Amino acid sequence: MSPRNLILILGTSGFAGTFSSRAVEPMVGVIARDLQTDPQTIALLSAAFTLPYAFIQPILGPIGDALGKERVMKVALSILFVALACSFLAPDAQTLFGLRILAGAAAGGAVPLSIALIGDRVEVAQRQVALSRYLVAIIVGQLAGSSLAGLLAEMIGWRGVFVLSTAMMACALAATVIGFRGAKAGGKFDLRSAALRYRDILSNPRALALFSFVFVEAIAIFGIFPYIAPLLEERGGGGAAQAGFAIGGFAIGGLVYSVLVGWMLRRLGIARIVAGGGMFAAAALVVIGFGGDWRVDAAAMLAMGLGFYMLHNTFQAQVTEVAPHARASAVALHAFSFFVGQALGVVIMGLGLRNVGLMASTATAALVILGVGLTASMVLRRPAAQVRGR
Repeated sequence: MSPRNLILILGTSGFAGTFSSRAVEPMVGVIARDLQTDPQTIALLSAAFTLPYAFIQPILGPIGDALGKERVMKVALSILFVALACSFLAPDAQTLFGLRILAGAAAGGAVPLSIALIGDRVEVAQRQVALSRYLVAIIVGQLAGSSLAGLLAEMIGWRGVFVLSTAMMACALAATVIGFRGAKAGGKFDLRSAALRYRDILSNPRALALFSFVFVEAIAIFGIFPYIAPLLEERGGGGAAQAGFAIGGFAIGGLVYSVLVGWMLRRLGIARIVAGGGMFAAAALVVIGFGGDWRVDAAAMLAMGLGFYMLHNTFQAQVTEVAPHARASAVALHAFSFFVGQALGVVIMGLGLRNVGLMASTATAALVILGVGLTASMVLRRPAAQVRGR
C-alpha cells in the first residue's frame, strides 16, 4: 500500500474520532441546560473521554504489536461506533458520562495505532511530513467538531450532533475494514514480552523526555478548552456557536502548520521549531487571559494551534524512532502521557479559575508551555539512541 493510500484510510478514522471527541466542548452550555446540570460538571465530559483514552494505552500498545495494529483498530472503531450510537439516546448526565468513558477507551485504539502504522511503513526521513499530512485529517476533525458542532447544536440540538458523529464513525469503520482487508494477522499476545518491551522503552532517556514533554504540554494547553464556552457566555462574548468558532481557531492554526512544516524543517530545524512552538502557545494563553470577545479568543486559539503542532508533531515523529521493534508500545506510552495530561489539565484549570481567576491561571500555563518548548529545544539537539530490540 502506498503512503498516500495509507494516510487516506487512517485519516478517515482520525477525522471521525477527533470530531466526536471535540464536538462536546462547544456544547457544554447546551448539554448542561438540557440535562439540568451545572456547566462545570458537564465540562468534565472532556476528562471522562480523555482519561480512559489514556489508561487504555498501556494495554492496547503491546496488543497492537502482538496481534497486528490493523486488527486492533477494527475492533476499537466498532466499539466506538456503538458508544456514539447510544450517546444521542442518553437520558441523563450519568449515562452520558458512562458512554463517554466507553468512547474514550475505544478511541484509544485509533490515532496512536495509526501513528505507529505510519512509523512502520514510511521512511524516517519523510516521516514527520507524512505524520503532518495525517494530522490534517485530525485537525479538520477538530475544526469541524469545534466549530460545526457548536453551530449545529443551536439548530438540531446536541443529540443531533451525536447522530452526525455516529454516521461519520460508520463511514470510518467501513473504510478501515475494506482498506485493511488484506492485512496480515499478527501473532499471540505474551505478557512477559510486553513487559520486557516496556522495560526497554522506559530505560531510554530520550523516550522518557518525550513522554514528559507531551504530559506537561497537554496540561498547559488543553486545560482551558472546555471552559471557553462558559467563559464567553459569562462575559457576554458569545454563545455556543461563537465558542465553536473560537475553539476552531486552534484547528486553523494546525492547518497553517501543516502547510509550513516542510519549510520549517528545511529552514529552522527541530530545535527552533519546538522553541518557537512554546513561544506561540505561551503568547496565545496570555491573550486568552485578557480576552472576552470570541474574535480575540479565536485569534489566540489560532496562534495556540500553530504553537501546539510545532511542538507535538515533532514529539510524535521523534517517538516513532525510540523503539522500532515495539513502535505501537512506544506510541501508546506517548499517548498515555498526553491524554493523562489533558484530563489533569481540565481539572487543574477548573481549580485555578475558581481560586485565582482566569488571568493568573492562563499566565501560569503560558510560563509552563514556554518552559516545555525551550527545554525540548535543548534536549532534541542531542542525537537519538534507540533501545535494543527483543
